[in-house]
Amino acid sequence: MKLLVTGGAGFIGSAVVRLAVQRGHQVVNLDALTYAANLANVATVADSPFYAFVEADIRDRAALDAAFARHQPDIVLHLAAESHVDRSIDGPTDFVDTNITGTFNMLEAARKYWQSAGRPDGFRFHHVSTDEVFGSLPADRAVQFTEATAYDPRSPYSASKAASDHLVRAWFETYGLPVVLSNCSNNYGPYQFSEKLIPLVILNALAGQALPIYGDGSNIRDWLYVEDHAEALLLVATKGALGRSYNIGGENERTNLQLVRTICSILDRLRSRETGTYADLITFVTDRPGHDARYAIDPSRIRDELGWRPSVTVEKGLERTVSWYLENEDWWRPRFARKGVSQRLGTETKAAQ
Repeated sequence: MKLLVTGGAGFIGSAVVRLAVQRGHQVVNLDALTYAANLANVATVADSPFYAFVEADIRDRAALDAAFARHQPDIVLHLAAESHVDRSIDGPTDFVDTNITGTFNMLEAARKYWQSAGRPDGFRFHHVSTDEVFGSLPADRAVQFTEATAYDPRSPYSASKAASDHLVRAWFETYGLPVVLSNCSNNYGPYQFSEKLIPLVILNALAGQALPIYGDGSNIRDWLYVEDHAEALLLVATKGALGRSYNIGGENERTNLQLVRTICSILDRLRSRETGTYADLITFVTDRPGHDARYAIDPSRIRDELGWRPSVTVEKGLERTVSWYLENEDWWRPRFARKGVSQRLGTETKAAQ
């Protein structure tokens, strides 16, 4: 089976690429190599005869047509996206261009290829999205996002992903393109770009810098270990029902403050500070605009229909993640120094204020 993975040099995409190659699938990694991408993420499989790389931007329709014609994939896993909420607040244009227009280009390129190939029965277009399209949940832990939850995006990022989800469903209903969709909770693990919360906390802590927590730290997220997510994505791509969406969650809800304190305690044990504890570096900062209070996934559908459940608890996953960053300074050091990575973004205030 040949897979075309967009964004395969990114955090989640590279986990999918590594796992798929390990399982003997042919994989074509299509990536524009923007700021958060890194071919070192797939170095362990780069020399495999099952792996190929195409440097292309999903906003470039001609490049996509050429990639489909040359590589003739059986399944597309579309992960390429701008993904950082704070960056979307400061600069929404890239999110609209990549996440909406780029997904449109992918759909049209896939449709052209699928039709020219005689509409093969086994072809699939798997669109990978986020639980942020559903908006915010109350603190009541009994309430979770399901596949039937109405969309209510609150940030430029989540709005762009919601729009791309709707495009994918429209191409299924209008043109019959065989699609599946998935919406995941917050991912974490090795190879995550340093602007995201968990690697930012780890690396700021090691540098003796402040550990910024928005508001009072009570915002809740459901944390999904990236390798568990990769397993689920391959399962949905190959076994999911056409036209159906699957929510993929980690079953690991934590407040941001709880999460950061757990990371600090792991660091205290694995690489203690000369004086004090890492928790001494925690600093509460002004909340970002439109910060959703809680995300939580009900994973019943993927569990009942496809037999998937997460295997890694947040405590175990954080231990693995902290250890990986401690052992791979050559990977993160040059990226952590990039402009904006360890700085506060997303401080744009509402025009009415």
